[in-house]
Amino acid sequence: MYDLARQILDECDGKICRNCLGRKLSKTIDGANNIERAEKVEKELGINLDDVECEICHNLFDKIDDGLYRKIDDKINQLGLEFETFLVGCQIDKEIQKRDEEFSENLNLTVETIKKEVNRIIGLGIWERYGKDAQFERQDIVFNIDLRKKSKVKIQINPLYIEGKYNKLQRGIPQTKWPCTKCKGRGCEECNFTGKQYPESVEELISEHVLKLTRGREAKFHGAGREDIDVLMLGSGRPFVLEIKEPRLRNIDLKQLEEDVNKINEGKTSYHNLHLCERGRKAEIKQSSPDAYKIYNAIVKCDEAYDREKLDELTELNEIHQQTPLRVLRRRTDMIRIKHVLDLSYEIIDDTTFSMQIKTEGGLYIKELISGDEGRSNPNVSDILGVQAICEQLDVIEVSEK
Repeated sequence: MYDLARQILDECDGKICRNCLGRKLSKTIDGANNIERAEKVEKELGINLDDVECEICHNLFDKIDDGLYRKIDDKINQLGLEFETFLVGCQIDKEIQKRDEEFSENLNLTVETIKKEVNRIIGLGIWERYGKDAQFERQDIVFNIDLRKKSKVKIQINPLYIEGKYNKLQRGIPQTKWPCTKCKGRGCEECNFTGKQYPESVEELISEHVLKLTRGREAKFHGAGREDIDVLMLGSGRPFVLEIKEPRLRNIDLKQLEEDVNKINEGKTSYHNLHLCERGRKAEIKQSSPDAYKIYNAIVKCDEAYDREKLDELTELNEIHQQTPLRVLRRRTDMIRIKHVLDLSYEIIDDTTFSMQIKTEGGLYIKELISGDEGRSNPNVSDILGVQAICEQLDVIEVSEK
C-alpha cells in the first residue's frame, strides 16, 4: 500500500507537503482528507513533513489561513451581502499547476488537480464559518480568490430573478424604459434631461422598488412579448421576469412588495403572483410554443359606412401573411410571417364602427390585420369590408401561458 508513497517521496526527494502527498495518494490510501492520508504515511514510514518546502506547490496551502477568511469576512460585511449558496473559484500560479500536472503524469497518476483541492478546502472553510451551501449549478455568489501573490478576495454577485404577471391599466405607458429619440438616452432639453422618451414604464414602476429592497445595481425586464404603448394589458396579465443584477440583499418579502407596488401604482399598472425563478425562465417566457395564443379586443373605425353583411366574412379569417409592418420596419427584419386567426367575433356599434374580439397565434400584428398596412398584411379587414379601416383602440385580454 505504501510503495506508491515511497515512489512519490523519491520523485521529489521528500520535499512535499501533506496536502500534495495526500492528494497523490487519494486513490491508494483511505482517509477523510488529504492531510489524514499524509499523516498515515508519516507514521508508517517514520518521516516528518513539518516545515518542508513543497517542491510542487511551494506551500501554497499555508495561504489558506485565518487571514484569508478575515478578508472574505471583511468583503461580505463591506458589501452587506445576504446569500444562501456559493461557489469558490481560485487563481493560482500557472507554474504550480504545471508542476502538479507533470508530477502526476510522471508517476501515471489520475488524481484531483491542485486547483480543485484549493477550491474545495476554501469552500469547506466558508461552509464551516457561515453555514451556507456550496452549489455548482446555481449559486447566489461566487468567491474569486487570487492566491498568486498576496491573497485577494473578490465576490461575484449573481442575478436574482423574479417572475410574475403584469396588467397595464393606463394607455401611454411603454413596457420598458424608452430612450429619448433625440439624445439617445444621454439627456437633453427635449426630454427634460431624463434621457427618456416617456417618464415611466411598466418596468420602472416595479423595478425601482425592487432595486431599493435588494440594493441591486440594475434591473432588466424580460416580457412574454409586449403590447404597444397605447394598448392596455388586461385579463390575467402578461408573464414577465425581472432580472436584478448584483443584488446585495436577496431575502425580500415578495408578497409585501406586490401589495406595496400595486398600491403606489393604482390605476396605472399592477403586478401579480411574484415569485423567485431560475435564470432559464427569462428565455422560456420569450419562446412562443405552437399552442401559444393571445386574445384582443379591438375597436375598428371605418372611413365610411361598411356593409354589415360582410362582417360575417371576418369570422372566416384564418391564415394571415404579414410582411414586417412599416411602423416597426426600422427595428425588425423585413420578412413575411405566416400567422393564424384562431377565433373571431364582432359587435356592431354604429354604421362606421364595430368591436372585434380576436384570438390569434402570438406574433400577429392586429393593427395591420385591420388596416392592411398598404398591402403588407393579407388578407385584412379593410379589403374584406371594401372600406379603409383602422384600429381605433386595442386591448390585450389574455396572453396564454403555454
